[in-house]
Amino acid sequence: MLASAFEIGYALSVGGSQAFTVLSWSAAALVFFLLTLYFLSAALRTIDVGIGYAVWAGIGSVGAAVFGSILLDQPLTLGQAFWLAVIIAGIVWLKLADSAKLQGRA
Repeated sequence: MLASAFEIGYALSVGGSQAFTVLSWSAAALVFFLLTLYFLSAALRTIDVGIGYAVWAGIGSVGAAVFGSILLDQPLTLGQAFWLAVIIAGIVWLKLADSAKLQGRA
């Protein structure tokens, strides 16, 4: 979860950096990038890479779209919101499919 939160911060910082021409946003992007890589690598010690990466990327994508709309005044259309909901549903189903109960383990 921390890796995903830092991924959202990274995406927003890159957007605010205006192609890395604004020093404060660029520095924030670098910090968030390093933090997201560290926490993702730590999480992947205990989570399968495919599942961990999918969840990280999905949460990062949805979070960046939602917070970009709120904080950076980027448009979020109804169609985009629908497909973001599909991503969320996919993440939930990935996690459910990995659960011990659904695999017959107790």
